[in-house]
Amino acid sequence: MTVRPDVAALSEAHERLLADTPVGSLVRDPVLASWRRCRSLGLEPDHHVDLPYQQDPDDAYSLADAARPVLETLGSRLSGLGVTVLLSDERAQLLHRGVGDSVLHRYLDSIQVAPGFAFPEEIIGNNGVGTVLATRRPAFVTGREHFTDQLGGTACAGAPVRDPLSGQIIGVFDLTGLSSHADSSMLTVALEAARGIEQRLLQRVTSRERALLQAFHEARRRTMANEGVGASVPATKPLDRHDQRILEESAAALISSGRTGLAEVRLPRGRTAVLLCRPVTSSCGVTGFAVEAALPAGVLRRLAPAAPEAASPVAVPCRRPAVVTTPQMATPAPAGPPAQPSACTGPWLLAVGEPGIGRLAVRARERLGLLYDAGACVGTTLDVTRTAEELTEVAVPRFADFAAVDLPVAVLLGEEPIRVDGPLRRAAITGVHEGSYLRAAGDLITYTASTPQARSLMSEEPVLEPELAKAAGWVAQDPVRGEKILDAGVHSLITVPMLARGTVLGVVSFYRSQHQEPFEEDDLSLAEELVARAALCIDNARRFTREHAVALALQRSLLPRGLPTQHAVEAAHRYLPARSGVGGDWFDVIPLSGARVALVVGDVVGHGLHAAATMGRLRTAVHNFSSLDLAVDEVLTQLDDLVGQLHLDQEEAETGSREETGSHELIGASCLYAVYDPTTRCCTLARAGHPPPALVLPDGTVEYLELPAGPPLGLGGQPFETAEVEVPEGSLLVLYTDGLIKHVGNRDVELGLDRLRRVLAHRGRTPEQTCRVLDALLPAHPADDIAVLVARTKALDAGQVATWEVPAEPAVVSRIRAEAIARLTQWGLEELVFTTELTVSELVTNAIRYGAEPITLRLLRDRTLICEVSDGSSTSPPPAPGPHHRRRRSRAVHGRPAGPALGHPVRRPRQGHLDRAAPHAPVNASFTCYRQAAVSA
Repeated sequence: MTVRPDVAALSEAHERLLADTPVGSLVRDPVLASWRRCRSLGLEPDHHVDLPYQQDPDDAYSLADAARPVLETLGSRLSGLGVTVLLSDERAQLLHRGVGDSVLHRYLDSIQVAPGFAFPEEIIGNNGVGTVLATRRPAFVTGREHFTDQLGGTACAGAPVRDPLSGQIIGVFDLTGLSSHADSSMLTVALEAARGIEQRLLQRVTSRERALLQAFHEARRRTMANEGVGASVPATKPLDRHDQRILEESAAALISSGRTGLAEVRLPRGRTAVLLCRPVTSSCGVTGFAVEAALPAGVLRRLAPAAPEAASPVAVPCRRPAVVTTPQMATPAPAGPPAQPSACTGPWLLAVGEPGIGRLAVRARERLGLLYDAGACVGTTLDVTRTAEELTEVAVPRFADFAAVDLPVAVLLGEEPIRVDGPLRRAAITGVHEGSYLRAAGDLITYTASTPQARSLMSEEPVLEPELAKAAGWVAQDPVRGEKILDAGVHSLITVPMLARGTVLGVVSFYRSQHQEPFEEDDLSLAEELVARAALCIDNARRFTREHAVALALQRSLLPRGLPTQHAVEAAHRYLPARSGVGGDWFDVIPLSGARVALVVGDVVGHGLHAAATMGRLRTAVHNFSSLDLAVDEVLTQLDDLVGQLHLDQEEAETGSREETGSHELIGASCLYAVYDPTTRCCTLARAGHPPPALVLPDGTVEYLELPAGPPLGLGGQPFETAEVEVPEGSLLVLYTDGLIKHVGNRDVELGLDRLRRVLAHRGRTPEQTCRVLDALLPAHPADDIAVLVARTKALDAGQVATWEVPAEPAVVSRIRAEAIARLTQWGLEELVFTTELTVSELVTNAIRYGAEPITLRLLRDRTLICEVSDGSSTSPPPAPGPHHRRRRSRAVHGRPAGPALGHPVRRPRQGHLDRAAPHAPVNASFTCYRQAAVSA
């Protein structure tokens, strides 16, 4: 199947990645992961890279020599298809390249795809060689999926070549062609070729081995000649325990290979030993392998020879095998204690092992490598579905040809699975090819009691079906689909229940089709181990999903669901929780008296339920303090006292736990509080450990307001200072938390502020359009919470405001009342004349009688009619009899008899509500009367 990737979508994803914006689902997950690795290394896609070059050593024992027959056979098969075969070593250096057609040949030369050049991912970006070595897994990359433009015209499919004994990756086989010839079957061909090269590595016998055999015989002849004539043998340092361990491990590897031959072993201090593996037969008739050692480079004294069983980790169990001490004779091993150190320097026996261990050892090492990769690749995220996908990707194709994970819907939602005998959701499925007729991801499946999956769930034990065609219970699930699956080549099945902390989370199914050998009993333990590791990761992800959902629900209930109606500003907002969990960022728009509005942004340190709950308490407190019309700095002072009290309460509540654990989570928060008055276009601001706001003027100029830097909330002891700024109508006030500038500036605050300035520098944007522009900068899951509040200022024109300076004389009350009624008539508010006349009379009379000059009356025509009277007295009125009637929405207004002054000076005349809790505020009464729809609109 020819692959035709969406070039436009890939280009867009590439640009989004470079701009540190969310990529979304525009690119495959493995490609996106490699892009992010390249981006973290500072690679630039349009920068031409001169690849490192090294002349390939002429080594007859090289990987290229062993792979040559496979490469030649495959090259002839692929002739004329527009692709070429590549082989690299474990350093990503190319050892071989097929010729291919002339067009492809010239293009590969132009981008340095030739023997001797290296293609590590950290230098050239993702490709079919370097990415395989970086991820230890097969990789397919085509066209714009390459991070660098240098490789953008190619399509490549790479598969790792592993040492058959150690399981380590020793090279990469790669198919490369022009991106126009991209085909998904290239990866299947690459995997088959890699397996063929590994088989060749098991069978190779080269001239190097013959040279080692000659060196072995020469060492023996030299030793025997010295012993025969009685000459003294020069002795140097003896073989120590470390030397013996190296030789014994090498001997075990030779026996595990299941073949005779020689190997050269390097010892410390520049020494070299030669090992010879040959067949032997024990006195019991058991055929095995014996390994002898010789030191051609020099004569060394060896320590006491160990008994054959003790010397080898793969010795024949429960039998006394024969040993070979010379090439010509075989004698039974003597009983008794080991011999003492001697000056014998000839070849000696190292280990004896049974036949068949080679195949078992290879499989054991492959399984260890698979479990190692599972530990590294499964559970990289706290997402249930992604963890299930990682399990299937690890198992296919090294253990199974298809792997599927079925989970209850409750697990996917983060809940406790009450029962698993109902419908299961297929969370993930991975296969070597399509057309298997197995259920797709997302399908709901109800397993009948006779199926292996249902039996695994009921018994909590794995079930093996080596021949699916004979498994009647499996076919009974869906006879028609079952026959199609069998016809597609699926022949063997293992089902394993997913258990974690005593809870059944689901079931995992492993199928084989291209693997000729069916699953065996030995495969059950490997499948159980794979699923057990993944089960813990899925359970952790499930618990995280549940806790995250609870915290997110709490936070959403505490954050404003919408912005209140007010005419002072036009506002829009954005909030993005951190990927590590719900945090404590918040924002608010609070209408105040006198048509004013308060803009608030705050940030609680930390994440999770604790931060969300603290955020809710602080947001509620801000609302309460704002309703009392406290000054800007006084609001922050009250918040500072509240956070300090929260510290004390938490310390008292956690004294016992803190003594036991030695830890205590402190509460920290920052806040920016601003009040904007549309009648004067004046904005009063103060901040407590918070970044300064940005002001975007109508012409698009951006400046950060210079505010006094107050301490974070909770430290106490330091006052908060305010700043007043005259804001032109139509300007944008941008308030944000530090997560925004840390993200866009890659944690460099100054860089983040500069970049934010460039993004905001545009004229004519509405608050919502500004938020959309900022959306492009925000990742899908940022490292820290991000809250943004954008407000465009409005202003009341002179025709909407009427102000009178009132002398402190009772005789002027009638004149002021008459002028106020005339202004209402001018505004067309005749139906409010009677109520306003009574209100003005009482408020002005009370101010003259009990207040002090200057006395001011102001009428505001906004969405409501607001009547305000303020005076310069420092006397606070006593509580009115009965219920508290001084709330802003109250229509009742009470007089103020003369009372003792509280001694707090008036800071400055301001308009707003009377605050009895803050006696420094000027006397101010407000009457609000809602007009008919024509006026309020």
